[in-house]
Amino acid sequence: MEFNQSALNTNKIETEKNAKEVWKECLSIIKDNVPYITYNTWFLPIKPFELENNTLKIFVPNNFFIEWIEEHYNTLINRTVNQVLGAEGKLVYIVYEENYPFEESTAPAKEEKQKPVVLEKKKNEFESFLNPRYTFENFIKGEGNQLARAAALAIADNPGQTSFNPLFIYGGVGLGKTHLMHAIGNKILEKDSSKKVIYLSSDAFTVEFVEAIQSDRVNEFSAFYKSMDTLIIDDIQFLVGKEKTLDLFFQIFNTLHQSGKQIVLSSDKPPKELKGLNERLISRFSWGLTADIQPPDFETRVAILKNKSESFGLELSNEIYEYIAHNITSNIRELEGCLIKILATSSLSSKEIDFALVKKIVKEVSTNKQVSISIDYITKVVCDYFKVDENKVREKNRKKEIVLARQIAMYLSKILTKSSLKTIGLHFGGRDHSTVIHAFNTMEQMLEKDSNVKEIIENLKNKIEMSVV
Repeated sequence: MEFNQSALNTNKIETEKNAKEVWKECLSIIKDNVPYITYNTWFLPIKPFELENNTLKIFVPNNFFIEWIEEHYNTLINRTVNQVLGAEGKLVYIVYEENYPFEESTAPAKEEKQKPVVLEKKKNEFESFLNPRYTFENFIKGEGNQLARAAALAIADNPGQTSFNPLFIYGGVGLGKTHLMHAIGNKILEKDSSKKVIYLSSDAFTVEFVEAIQSDRVNEFSAFYKSMDTLIIDDIQFLVGKEKTLDLFFQIFNTLHQSGKQIVLSSDKPPKELKGLNERLISRFSWGLTADIQPPDFETRVAILKNKSESFGLELSNEIYEYIAHNITSNIRELEGCLIKILATSSLSSKEIDFALVKKIVKEVSTNKQVSISIDYITKVVCDYFKVDENKVREKNRKKEIVLARQIAMYLSKILTKSSLKTIGLHFGGRDHSTVIHAFNTMEQMLEKDSNVKEIIENLKNKIEMSVV
């Protein structure tokens, strides 16, 4: 959607007045449905700009506002806009990247080069339930998701016509399955907006089916889903045990597959491990490609954090990114949730994002019972200091600087972790526990005789302890 910058300075008084009245009415509804502090923090700063053809354009301070509001109150916002403007009502966000004062009667003038970001919620002939923010462009590729991502791209380019039908993606909570499924649907519609694509959870499918039974509309319900070009269903494991729903889904699946339509499914387990699912469905789920998504490695976690920060127009230090990535390892959702909470806390309290704030939030957000120092993290800090490759300290390398880095890393691993000598040795190329003892004793002697080594170890120890809760 193109946005004319000159319109910022040429608003019609009547149009602006209508926009203000509509947004005021929206706010009165929102205020009754959210906590007072939430209303003041996230909704009051939003300002109306223009109302045109049932489309309300509103100013928000930054992308972070949109991300937060849509994540927490997307349903409320949509319902409110439809209630005030009718079923055809639309909402357009206009984002400015810097702080700006609003006048009562006019919007702020900006230089031409600083064009606002405009986000419009599009309406199709039916609700596809796709989140436009989940795209391939902002899906971070890593070793744990390469196969799933490659297959998703292939079917998005040629839905229903590859051997990946159905595409069955499985993996733990918060690893990016849902993001990838939305990206498929968004890419298909981007290439051909006439395609009928729908995304829904298995719970939503079940609820709709029950309602169809109650209103005697099962045939209509079945016909609707059989008419899809691409059917995307999340968390298919929750259909297990719901026999009538599974029977109907089986019929829909067969019709779509035989018609060359694309089916995309996700679960927390591969098809054969879904206990209680009948064999005919397990067989059909395995017809195409089954791809797993594994937890992201350290580098991917850092990339995810940087990408998310950039979307908010914010840049943090590498130390902060690495600290979060080292201490939150379970899933992407928790990783992004931690970053959002850090940004929100900083914004609401007007505090600078420093290590003290980050450590506090990580401790609150992390699902680990105790965030502790790891041997891998110690190795990284030591190798970064000596500017040597981490792999070198694990190899049989006798260069003086490599040996020193290895022995210091072993020494710090022994005094800063509860790992056994055998475990520490395994982290350094499968070395024997006697090697760890030798490294420890060597460092103890050097600490007594060499003040430079003592200073290095103290600095490294302090840095490691400061960076971990």
